Amino acid sequence: MQPNVLFVTVDQWAAGMFGHAGHPVIQTPTIDQLARLGTRYSNAYSESPICIPARRTIMTGQTPRSHGDRSFMPAEPMPRQPLLAQCFRDAGYQATAIGKLHVFPQRDRIGFDDTLLAEEGRPQLGAVDDYDMFLSDQGHTGQQFMHGMSNNDYQTRPWHLPESLHVTNWITRTAALSIKRRDPTRPAFWHVSYSHPHPPLVPLNDYLDMYRDVEIDLPMSGTWAEKTDDLPSALRVVRNYWPATHGPEQHRALRRAYYALCTQIDHQLRILMGTLREENLLDNTIIMLTADHGDMLGQHGLWAKTLFYEGSANVPMILVGTAGCDRIKTDALDHRLVGLQDIMPTLLDLAAIPIPTSVEGMSMVGEKKRDTLFGECGEGRNATRMLRDNRYKLIWYSANHCVQLFDLENDPQEMTDLSKVDAYKDVRAKLEAALVKELYGTDLDWLEAGRLAGYDPGPFHAKPNRALAGQRGLHYPPPPVDDPNRSANRPAA
Repeated sequence: MQPNVLFVTVDQWAAGMFGHAGHPVIQTPTIDQLARLGTRYSNAYSESPICIPARRTIMTGQTPRSHGDRSFMPAEPMPRQPLLAQCFRDAGYQATAIGKLHVFPQRDRIGFDDTLLAEEGRPQLGAVDDYDMFLSDQGHTGQQFMHGMSNNDYQTRPWHLPESLHVTNWITRTAALSIKRRDPTRPAFWHVSYSHPHPPLVPLNDYLDMYRDVEIDLPMSGTWAEKTDDLPSALRVVRNYWPATHGPEQHRALRRAYYALCTQIDHQLRILMGTLREENLLDNTIIMLTADHGDMLGQHGLWAKTLFYEGSANVPMILVGTAGCDRIKTDALDHRLVGLQDIMPTLLDLAAIPIPTSVEGMSMVGEKKRDTLFGECGEGRNATRMLRDNRYKLIWYSANHCVQLFDLENDPQEMTDLSKVDAYKDVRAKLEAALVKELYGTDLDWLEAGRLAGYDPGPFHAKPNRALAGQRGLHYPPPPVDDPNRSANRPAA
């Protein structure tokens, strides 16, 4: 029988935030064990590190250029081409998604047989999700966000309802039930998509207590980030949206809450593993874990995503084979460059399912490897582009024509910008030339004689965050249906 597949995604969790990655504080024993059971890809990146574009890349196996979104388009339907789940179904699999899909319309099943949704409280987009229905059944109608914390901001308090009602626990329990309710005559593809540690930062008290007596690390800041007047417009936009004004104790409180959410997910994954084991499925199940993007968490005075620094763009990528698989090494570290576009061809390859010609990614267990990886996020003043090779990373902000160059082999925290260091001018020139070849659309307007030139965006006028970063309110009665583009909240100038 073909192998089952458990494909787990977490939201806004960077590759460096795991015990197996050497983090000094965070507790992730289950995921660390998964890394020992399989292969960890250290140079995995989100080609467009923001929720919707990243998820479109995962489900299509395509770059943002092909699937059409590099800037967060909440009203854009998924492309009508072979999608990940549909390919599994066409091969005889049953396919179920549990948790966050972040598609429009929300009830678009994008190829799955069924989707059981926890969409972070977006009823104004036209659908009440399954988690909200569950809360209502438990006597807490419309109260998911009565903790008062924002979905896109950095304040924290403990979870306000019983532990069993936390969204992380609901996703796990619902996924475990789906495993138990499978059709035993067919292989299964389960996509379990956790919505944390993405804010709101509302962990359970028990998990906060695990970090109560632990010395919490503080974010670091490169010399380039301290020169506020020299920052490109895109970074000023982020700094304005999330001002870098936190003191050490605030930083520690926010990180403590974030780590607590991560450890809760880690422990909940044990329940999924236990369910697979007790159902006699574990040995014949491929497991993959990744994230749509990371979170800067104050590093370099920056927060959240949309950027190509490691905290935002470098994502976890762990692949565990079946018990008898000889194509996936155990306790292995693979340094090849991979992107979210590679998830679809990898899983199809391992399940012996034909890979559609529309897929641009490549199997992570194949011999073929790329020399560079291109990243793109945002348009206009917010635009940022990346070109990564096996050692160096070049980041380009077209507004203000700002180029940065980092040697990730010797400077993994990106503390020193080498773009103006004479000894690295050839490296910069090589990566700039490779980046130019990747540009298209409005990006071409920012070139002169085939070289990066950028443009002057004019003075930056800070706008106050009037919507409190997408603050939710009481959801009963449900808020009126709204335009998804107007409902979305993200940094803008």
